[in-house]
Amino acid sequence: MKPLVYITGASSGIGQALALRYARAGWRLALVARRAEVMRAWAAEQGLSAADCGVYAADVSEIESITAAGRACIQAQGLPEVVIANAGFSIGIDSAIYVDLTVMQRMYATNNIGLAATFQPFITPMNERRSGTLVGIASVTAIRGLPGHAAYCSSKAAVVSYCESLRGECRPFGVQVSTICPGYVATPLTSKNRYGMPFLLQPEDFADRAFKAISARVSYRVIPWQMGVVAKLLRVLPNWLYDRILAGRKRKHRGTE
Repeated sequence: MKPLVYITGASSGIGQALALRYARAGWRLALVARRAEVMRAWAAEQGLSAADCGVYAADVSEIESITAAGRACIQAQGLPEVVIANAGFSIGIDSAIYVDLTVMQRMYATNNIGLAATFQPFITPMNERRSGTLVGIASVTAIRGLPGHAAYCSSKAAVVSYCESLRGECRPFGVQVSTICPGYVATPLTSKNRYGMPFLLQPEDFADRAFKAISARVSYRVIPWQMGVVAKLLRVLPNWLYDRILAGRKRKHRGTE
């Protein structure tokens, strides 16, 4: 039987590009997002049969909703070989503005609790099987905070730390935990950015590189590698110099902008 990959946030952007890359490699798909009709329409456009592509409507920010989707996948399609927790969103915040605290709360519910809840149904079965790969999609912005981007940067830094912790827990059972940190990818998530995006990748290019990294069972990978170099150089800068470099940089747009 063809191997199975489970992908959240699969209705657009990186998630959809990953789904297409895995489908072209001969994998069965389990696709998860709130917009089930969009995923079904996409699967039909790609000529994917129901046997090759299962669709699960779920809200990643709701623990019961996303864990139920994982359990439904196991029952309907079997235990996946790869689970990719990709769902997430990015909006700028201003911590001085009261209503932006609810944006931060919603972002953590999706980007962090939602990631852990995505993995939860699969951890024990994979450990018992003694194989499988859990993939957390973080971001290069996890490496250093950006003004106006506090919620997103901190949420993705938490993804890196969480996956590192989980990797140590799953290693004795032969289950791999991989962290993939995209740089800038041309998706709806980045289309409104009002600042330069160096080394911008098309979703298909990112998906191909991520597919290869996940298949190689890497523990951590920044894609593209050039952004990893830039981010690590910024990480070692003293705070006073980093702050000077970012002075005047345009901020991430807020939800009401």
